[in-house]
Amino acid sequence: MAAHLLKQAAAIAEADLVDWGPVAEPIGEPVAHTSGRLLHREEDGSNETGVWVCSPGTWRCVVERDEFCHFLAGRCRYTADSGEVLEIEGGDAAFFPAGWSGTCVVSETVRKTYMIR
Repeated sequence: MAAHLLKQAAAIAEADLVDWGPVAEPIGEPVAHTSGRLLHREEDGSNETGVWVCSPGTWRCVVERDEFCHFLAGRCRYTADSGEVLEIEGGDAAFFPAGWSGTCVVSETVRKTYMIR
C-alpha cells in the first residue's frame, strides 16, 4: 500500500484544480461553485481525501459519511438542523459525522483538505 503526498495544499493554483461544478442543493444566489484535487480514493469509493475549494454561496448540506476537514483559508458558517452553529475560518478543523445535516454559507472562498470515510 502506497502513501500519498499533496505538497502545499494551501498554495495549489486554481489552474491546477479540477472543476467539480456547482453545489448539489443551492439556496438562492450566488450559487456556490466547487473545485478540487483528489489525493486518494479507494476503488470502491469508501474512503477519499483531497483538497476542496468553494466560492461564496448557500446550500443544503447532508453528510452521508464521516468527514474530517482542515480549513486552510476562507470563512463559512455551518448551521445544523438542530440549531448548532459552527463559525469556521482558515486554520480551523472540524468533524462532521455521518447523518449531520443543515445549511452551509460560504462568505469568503473556502479551501480545505478533507478525508471522508
